[in-house]
Amino acid sequence: MGIDPDGPSPAASHSPPTSSGGPPGSRPGWLGRLGVLDWISIGLLAVGLICLLTGLLPVPEADDTMTRIMPILLFLGTIVIVAELTATAGVFDVIAGRLASVARGSYLALFLLCVLFASVTTIALNLDTTAVLLTPVMLALAVRLGIPAVPLAMTTVWLANTASLLLPVSNLTNILAANRVRLEPVPFAGRMWLPQLVAIAVTMAALWFWYWRRGQRGADRFEPPAPQAPADLVLYRTAFAACLLFVAGILLGVEIGLASAIAAGIVIVGFAVRARERLTLALVPWRLLIFVTGLFLVLRTVGRYGLNDLVGALIGTDPGTTGAFRAGATGAVLSNVVNNLPAYVAGEAVVPFANHTQLLALLIGTNVGPLATPWASLATLIWYERCAAYGVRVPLGKFMATGLVLAICCTAATVGTLLLVS
Repeated sequence: MGIDPDGPSPAASHSPPTSSGGPPGSRPGWLGRLGVLDWISIGLLAVGLICLLTGLLPVPEADDTMTRIMPILLFLGTIVIVAELTATAGVFDVIAGRLASVARGSYLALFLLCVLFASVTTIALNLDTTAVLLTPVMLALAVRLGIPAVPLAMTTVWLANTASLLLPVSNLTNILAANRVRLEPVPFAGRMWLPQLVAIAVTMAALWFWYWRRGQRGADRFEPPAPQAPADLVLYRTAFAACLLFVAGILLGVEIGLASAIAAGIVIVGFAVRARERLTLALVPWRLLIFVTGLFLVLRTVGRYGLNDLVGALIGTDPGTTGAFRAGATGAVLSNVVNNLPAYVAGEAVVPFANHTQLLALLIGTNVGPLATPWASLATLIWYERCAAYGVRVPLGKFMATGLVLAICCTAATVGTLLLVS
């Protein structure tokens, strides 16, 4: 969402840009098409390679880092392709339209259905999918319904973060944590289902009070949209089935990267038969892949030269209640300062291996806590970039103030719930 200190302006109706390039009208040439996030990703990878070449990061440690993240890169690369082609097949648009029709003009019903849609998308297909693909869908839905875009946009960005606790696939940090505590998807969900429900409930209360209630939205009812049919029913059903198969595979214990690769293969075959022209190299999320690679190399280097000591002093080693709240608070604060992924990686490096509850509390802080600043998570950065193309503006003060209150309340409530069920 374009964040404007001067206040809100009406949403403009634009076609959403693709995830791999810039908005329409960008400068010619590939360098001209690179955005801020592209340059950040390239810069991180360059710094990581410099650390390796200069010996600041020893080769064995770099090899260990790359071995750890290769399955993650496979998952990220393939799940984004699944999500992109699923969006192209019209799955998200059709579902959003049908949810609005089911709401029958009721803002309360629309609110509950949008919360469900954003939560399920985040849980099943990763928070970045929600930021990349659900954001333009929600903003386009606001235009179709003739309602303010801000409530839908804030629902998307907040739940992209706070609904990302339940499964390892929901968040990159979850994959790391699940591997660390050696929990398969179903046992992982068994530990996190109640904290996840609490996180969503707290988020819903904040969304309704600050963005959805009558005094904020400015209308009592909306006009339900006409039903929308997918352009190609075969592709729609193929993509929908691939998503369901992916989720089923995860729950049955299929390795995450393999499950996402199989789902991607199914959708790619469907498009190869029905719409080959849609299969381009632009589907590969190169920015995300090099961002993660560069970030891990840089963090491994910085950790060797003092970061681990600093974070260790903040988190401590207490395996009980105090240690859990310190870990959650540290994860949330660091996420809003430097981004949640480096905050989690730095915290994980210093949490004692046996302190599983403390590690999961750190995970909660870095998942539900990054809400007070636009750079606190990659999903929020992507959301910001997507919404800017629509001309939607939210006052920076309100964005940060409401996000700060939600981050504090949600982190505290969710860590407390984790301790109750641990």
